[in-house]
Amino acid sequence: MSSESPSWTFLTHHARVLLEIARDPEARLRDIAASIGITERTVQTIVNDLHDAGYLSRERVGRHNRYQLNADLTFRYPTEAGMPVRRLIDMFAERDLPTRRP
Repeated sequence: MSSESPSWTFLTHHARVLLEIARDPEARLRDIAASIGITERTVQTIVNDLHDAGYLSRERVGRHNRYQLNADLTFRYPTEAGMPVRRLIDMFAERDLPTRRP
């Protein structure tokens, strides 16, 4: 198995950011960026997209944000429309990440 990053993946960066927030609602943008392998600026843009679309809300707590997901909203693409994003979150958010394994 190659250690190189794959040229494509099944999940978009938006899905990955959503899952990272589901795992840790108080995650910092820089930590999300590092775990996904994208820039902090890209994460900020994605969080704004998710917020504007109603998939998450944010509350300022001290010097950081706490996020709350609206997992009952449905996917946006027509073939998945009607299915809540909770299904994706339930499938992936609780799985052990490679860096968390002993």
